[in-house]
Amino acid sequence: MPAQKKHPSTRARRNKTAGARTLAAVSAAGIPDKPDWVDWTPAAVAYWNDMWASEMSSEWLESDYHNVVMCTSAYNDFVTGESAKDRKDAMAELRLQRKDLGLSPMARRSLEWAVESAEQAKERGAVRRSTSSSSKQPKRGEDPRSVLQAVN
Repeated sequence: MPAQKKHPSTRARRNKTAGARTLAAVSAAGIPDKPDWVDWTPAAVAYWNDMWASEMSSEWLESDYHNVVMCTSAYNDFVTGESAKDRKDAMAELRLQRKDLGLSPMARRSLEWAVESAEQAKERGAVRRSTSSSSKQPKRGEDPRSVLQAVN
């Protein structure tokens, strides 16, 4: 007869990832202006705005600004490519830049990023609203330190 399996709470390995993150939506107010020295098509400007409005932009550092400029420039080269070879070359660079910025599904998987689902966002908002209505502040006249005692 085979041995019985351990209870899940006593397992030593939980297969949880230490660096996994769930990315929440960002506000459109944080989209930086495009550099003055670039001349992009309207499609590339829309791509720039879409990248900065994505959930992944919350993980980018200030130094990643230049990577986003390079990625958008590669997208612009793809859009303005006159031949199939030009577009293919631009797509090769664009694919690498998107991977570096976590903009593709496989890149997000390798970075262990998960985009928050609509249901998760609704639950998080409901919890926040329910906890904000009940104040954790002590009532007037009550001193929360009165329960503290000296320990010998």
